[in-house]
Amino acid sequence: MTSVFNYIPQSDPPLPPHLNLPTMYDLPSENPEEPGLPDDFHYFQPLLLRLTFQPTNWNPDLVYSAADLNLYYDVKHPQWYKRPDWFGVVGVGKLYQGQDLRLSYVTWQESANPFVVVELLSPGTEDEDLGEKQQEENKPPTKWKVYEEILRVPYYIVFSRYTNEVQPYHLVGGRYEAMNFNSSGRLDMPGLGLSLGLWEGAFQGIERLWLRWFTLEGELIQTSDEEVVEVKQEAVEAKQEAVEAKQEAAEAKQEAAEAKQEAVEAKQKAAEEKIRAEKFAEQLRQLGINPDDIK
Repeated sequence: MTSVFNYIPQSDPPLPPHLNLPTMYDLPSENPEEPGLPDDFHYFQPLLLRLTFQPTNWNPDLVYSAADLNLYYDVKHPQWYKRPDWFGVVGVGKLYQGQDLRLSYVTWQESANPFVVVELLSPGTEDEDLGEKQQEENKPPTKWKVYEEILRVPYYIVFSRYTNEVQPYHLVGGRYEAMNFNSSGRLDMPGLGLSLGLWEGAFQGIERLWLRWFTLEGELIQTSDEEVVEVKQEAVEAKQEAVEAKQEAAEAKQEAAEAKQEAVEAKQKAAEEKIRAEKFAEQLRQLGINPDDIK
């Protein structure tokens, strides 16, 4: 019986998707129609700022901060808004009119404008974040103009996660001027009783340089999780110190017991020596020798 086989040439196996499809670098988070959409860093960095924004000279009930929240700034154009990556306000409560979580921050219905704004540089928004973009005709003003001229935000901070560069500005005479870092590399904000600086460490399990709040003296303002870890560590250290103290007390007690035993033995030995000396003296007397004459 004759078998007939039809030969079908085999093509190379297809590449796995991670080799032939676009990567996250080819498909960035920025949308050309709405640049600056959040990525992972735009979630974690504002969260750390929010958790550590604890002005030392303000009542905590009158401190508010938000991330990626619409900020409405012009009562004449109520639909215009900016969306800072993070901003902090002092002098207002955490709830809108003390009743509800905010859906947005509407400046003409609030008692205070933001005191500090932080923008995280993105390729799609860099020119506007740095004040290099010009306002287009019949278009809303740029971020820079809103923060500097309309809301007059005292502190404006720009941070790049790509270069770890911080570019800070302070409102002086109605215009933003570059701030100077203090001798410890932080940005002092006396009105808050805080300073802002870079910190290298792990937040949410991610190790890198983070922008976070310090006191004016340079003490790190901790998150609640960090406080818990510190308390646990202090408890472990205190327990270890207690164990060591107990061990030292036991050793001291043992040494005292040994010293007491040595004293008893020394006393016993002295008594025995005295008895021997008295016997020897008596033997000398029996031989007609006065032991007191022997030197």
